[in-house]
Order: sequence, then structure tokens, then C-alpha cells
Amino acid sequence: MSLASSEISTTGRQLPDRLKSPIQRFLASWELLLLGVAIAVFILNSFASPYFLDPWNLSDATFNFTEKALIAFAMAMLIISGEIDLSVASIIALASTAMGFAVQMGAETPVLILVGLGVGLACGAFNGFLVTGFGLPSIVVTIGTMSLFRGISYIVLGDKAYTGYPSDFAFFGQGYVWWVISFEFLLFAFMAVLFAVVLHRTNFGRAAYVIGNNPVGALFSGIRVPRVKFALFLLTGLMSGVAAICLTSRLGATRPSIAFGWELEVVTMVVLGGVNILGGSGSIPGVVIAAFVMGMVTFGFGLLNVPGIVMSIFIGLLLISVIALPRIAHRILARRKV
Repeated sequence: MSLASSEISTTGRQLPDRLKSPIQRFLASWELLLLGVAIAVFILNSFASPYFLDPWNLSDATFNFTEKALIAFAMAMLIISGEIDLSVASIIALASTAMGFAVQMGAETPVLILVGLGVGLACGAFNGFLVTGFGLPSIVVTIGTMSLFRGISYIVLGDKAYTGYPSDFAFFGQGYVWWVISFEFLLFAFMAVLFAVVLHRTNFGRAAYVIGNNPVGALFSGIRVPRVKFALFLLTGLMSGVAAICLTSRLGATRPSIAFGWELEVVTMVVLGGVNILGGSGSIPGVVIAAFVMGMVTFGFGLLNVPGIVMSIFIGLLLISVIALPRIAHRILARRKV
């Protein structure tokens, strides 16, 4: 069976995005509920702080989620395929460290970009090789590489920091394309459209859904499962490298603690967006809305001077809630039917 004909999994169940028309799917979707939450958060923030609706403040608010969302797009596809990468924040740290080292050697902006993307790809390839080549569980592998990649950064930097980045490098994290529209936000919008097309309109995206629903059936359908998963790990590593370029540019410095704890926020963003943590279902529009929700909540907390530890507690509770609540609701409905 060809990949084009594998739109229906071996369980006889159609893939989620082919069940109904786009409008019907949206009206009965998690995305619509999440959009309502986003609107509610926006309204609450506008009442909570008189500075929230300022255009430049709203522009600043986008920096709270754009870099994480860039990784979340690739992470969504990886989780849909039944895998996960918990080393993304450490990849950022290692890529940033490599760029900082290159600056000390006199590298200019084009070289720094190549270094950041190259390190991201290399880390993604390493994760993918261990998972697909040896059949190791991705959660175990990436917990290990999470410590490995950041550990290398700590060994190289210690308690020091790399600074002195070229002035034109600052554009990627601090530059504005037009008025309050930053380069990062424009990149976020472009990647959102690109990943939506790849996931929902290409055979590669269909393959991710099929693998996540039934990996054995996908093999018998002619899908090269290891190759697809390896490509998804490469993609996640690459997007981590892109995020490293933007974050390092915005901060203007590299420390080994850069992006510490981001893996939790990225996974929360993906799961909040409606992606099944066990794989097989989810959408890019859901992740986009979840990114806005988390960004506005974080920015609102900042305007109200809420301590960072409270934000961390909120993110943890949010992750637990979005995973647990659907299961609890399903059990309650099942008992009522009995």
C-alpha cells in the first residue's frame, strides 16, 4: 500500500483531519474552546493593567512565546508520531555556546547563523540516531542528552558568559520589520503557516499521523517509519537551533543556563494546543492559539509583578491539567453510559 493510500489507518479509523469539512471540524474542536480562553485572557489582562493594550507592550508580549513556539511546531509533529524530545532547551544552550565560541574566534553573522543551525541539526541527528538506530525510548534518550548537551555548555563556559556579538546579529532577536511587528513575530507567523501545510497537506504529515496511530500498521502500509521519525528529530533539532539564534540575539549574551526549563513550557504549549501526548492526533492551529494563551498569561503575570516561581507553578499545573482532565472526563462519560 502506498503512502498516499494510507490516509486510513489499519484500525479502520479515518485520520482526524479528514472526518469532516474544515468548518465542521473547527466548530466541534478543542481549538475553538482554546480560542475562547485566549480571548478571555486578553480581556482580563486589559482590565488588570492599564499598560497591557499599549501597541509596543503587546509587541513585547510576543517575545514571551515566539521562540518557544518555533520549537513547539516541530515538537508537535514529533509527538504526533509517538515520540518526544526533552533536550530542546539544552540544544539551545549548546548551539548558543557554539555561536559564542565562534564570536571569540572572530566569526561574523552569516557564520554564526550556520553554526547555530548546524549544532541544532547535529543534536537532532544524534537523538534520532539513538532512537531509530537502536530502538531506544525517546523519552529516555532525550533525558540523557538533555543533561549531556547542557553539561557541555557548563564545561565550556563555567560561570562565564560569551558577549561581543556583531551589531547586525541583534536584528534576529531585537529587530522590527515594520512598526511594532518584530522579525521574530514575522518568523513565527511564517513557520506557523509552513508547518500547518507540511502537517495537514503533505504525505509527510500524513505519515506522522499514521505512525502515531499505529506504527506497526504504518510499516505494513509501506511507510518508512524509522526514516520519518529520524527526519522529525532532525526538524526538532533544527528549530531548536533557530530558536537559539533568536534568543541569543535578543539577549546579546550566552550563558550555560540559557533557556533553562524551556522543555517543560514547549511540551505544555504543544499539549495545551490539543496534541495527544500519546501521539496520533493534534493540529498546528491549536499550537498557535496555545502559544498566544501562554504568552499573554506570562506577560500579564509580568505586568502584575507576579514572581517567576509562581509562573513556573502555573505552567506545571497547566501541563498536568491538560493531560489529566480529558481522561477524567472520558471516564465519567464511560461510567454514565454503563
